[in-house]
Amino acid sequence: MTEGHKKIIAENRKARHDYFIEDTYEAGLVLKGTEVKSLRIGRANLKDSYGKITNGEVFVHQIHIGAYPFAYYDNHNPLRVRKLLLNKREIKKLYGKVN
Repeated sequence: MTEGHKKIIAENRKARHDYFIEDTYEAGLVLKGTEVKSLRIGRANLKDSYGKITNGEVFVHQIHIGAYPFAYYDNHNPLRVRKLLLNKREIKKLYGKVN
């Protein structure tokens, strides 16, 4: 996809309403194959999700990515903890703000 045509797969609009967002970050997310396919068909829910810094890495908890309907036996856990892919500089900045 070109830079101007990125598709937003999931957005937590309620968080923008309930909280003051000081900074925003663009991060990757470590996913399994069926999670990617589920996201492409719009099966994600960010409500009640949060990030946690552990051992210099950021993990996001409570993101619900629904099961891929066409996978038989090798489907993923919808609420598993997923790693966010951020630069070390961004992680240090977040750690400084949280602690």
